[in-house]
This record gives sequence, C-alpha cells and structure tokens, in this order.
Amino acid sequence: MAYKTLFTGKTHTVGGSNGAARSADGFIDFTLPEAHPAAENLFGVAWSACFMGAIGVAAQQRKIKLPETPSVDAQIDLNHAGGANFFLAAKLDVSIPGIDRAVAQELVEAAHEICPYSKATRGNVEVEVNLI
Repeated sequence: MAYKTLFTGKTHTVGGSNGAARSADGFIDFTLPEAHPAAENLFGVAWSACFMGAIGVAAQQRKIKLPETPSVDAQIDLNHAGGANFFLAAKLDVSIPGIDRAVAQELVEAAHEICPYSKATRGNVEVEVNLI
C-alpha cells in the first residue's frame, strides 16, 4: 500500500526525578512528576485533538460548514485485573454546537472511523463515544 506521510511527531521523554517530555519542534516541553506521569492524560489530549480533526474531515467530506468549533472531553482509564494484566478503557464525550443533532451524530460516527487513534485502539480498548 502506497501512502504519503503527512506529519511525523518526534518526542523525547525521560523519567525519574528529572523527568521531562519534549517534542522535537519545542511545542511540547514540560516536566513529569516522578510519582505518576499520567500518560493517560497525555493520551486523552492527543486522541481528543485527533478526533476534532477527524470531525473536520468528516464535515468537509459532507460539505457541512461547522458554525462553531467542536470539543472533546476524553476520559482514559488505566485498569488492573490482577497480576500483570493492565488495560485501558476510554470515553469520549463530543460536542458539536450549532448543527442539527442527527447531523452531529453522523459526524461523530464518521470521525470515529476516520481518526487514527480510534483505529489504533479498535479491538484493543473498550471505547464509548457520546454526542453530548
């Protein structure tokens, strides 16, 4: 399959008492708390941003002008089922103000099919996507 790379994100992360995360372009640059870096929060931010972009693509494909910017509230749960059995679950609450609810629902469903994060987690992570 031939493809064109649209963007490459490069980061460097260091743990421990001097923990930090930085993207190669400098856009991301922060310290990580030693106790718990909350990777689930970082994953939620990345997935939300990607999902909003996918909503834009879905709207553009359907020639729908979004009157307002969508928003996504992500909840990423780190779960433990004993031993070394750790797993994630996710909930995405999506708001697309200013358009008919049925159209918004169609865009949410399409975005979930388009978004690379949604694709990457499909079959691996229990995901609940809600239009709010």
